[in-house]
Amino acid sequence: MKFGVSTFVTDESIAPDALGAALEERGFNSLYVTEHSHIPVSRETPFPGGVDLPPMYYRTFDPIVALTAAAVVTERLLLGTGIALIPQRDPILFAKELASLDQVSGGRAILGIGAGWNREEMRDHGTDPRTRMALMRERVLAMKELWTQEKAEFHGKYVDFPPAYSWPKPLHPIPVIVGGWGPGTFDRVLEYGDGWFPYAADPVVLAAAVSELRERAGRPLQIVLHAAPPEAKAVAAFTEAGVDEITFNLPVEPHDETLRSLDAMAELIG
Repeated sequence: MKFGVSTFVTDESIAPDALGAALEERGFNSLYVTEHSHIPVSRETPFPGGVDLPPMYYRTFDPIVALTAAAVVTERLLLGTGIALIPQRDPILFAKELASLDQVSGGRAILGIGAGWNREEMRDHGTDPRTRMALMRERVLAMKELWTQEKAEFHGKYVDFPPAYSWPKPLHPIPVIVGGWGPGTFDRVLEYGDGWFPYAADPVVLAAAVSELRERAGRPLQIVLHAAPPEAKAVAAFTEAGVDEITFNLPVEPHDETLRSLDAMAELIG
């Protein structure tokens, strides 16, 4: 089993370079960071967590900046978005940012994606929440063209550009792992994903879902569990469920408190 962490990097948390170095020193495999471009003051969309929106949502660093800071002080740590809000991202610019991260990290970038939940945040980016899934599909497919073709072009309903040059190219095919548990999630994984990035859930339900997805795929898929509790019982249960990697939920804390949390997690994974 591989282990990583999922977290928010903010101006009140440990710095991203210090976090990356601490993770690699303790034997972790990956770092996944969350993003929100901004939080509209209106707060019309209910928070899926069912409580007031935690302060960290208002203060997130841009994920590519945070992951690049972690990249330059590490050699092995995988660097992922957890998740990137694709309906709020320009695909041409984001393809270049991710390819640049992959280059400076020596081929360690991972793209965890989602369509988002905050409807007013999406609208501020010009995105209609009703069509965000279709928009996400086209943007991911367009980015793959930009990463792989010398003369890339894409012609869809929401993304449309003629042949264009775009460098740098990634050093390796950047894995796209699709977040979510909702209707259509597996269809999205199978069409344009390389893996699934589910939140921690009932291990029995998760095991059934993992089995179903792998049976439908008929090809290797990476299943990375997002934000699991750092508990021995949970690790055993999720390992039994058949995931490839478990990422622990790392609280947003200052430097010293974060290091203590990581020390405890490192003892757990042995």
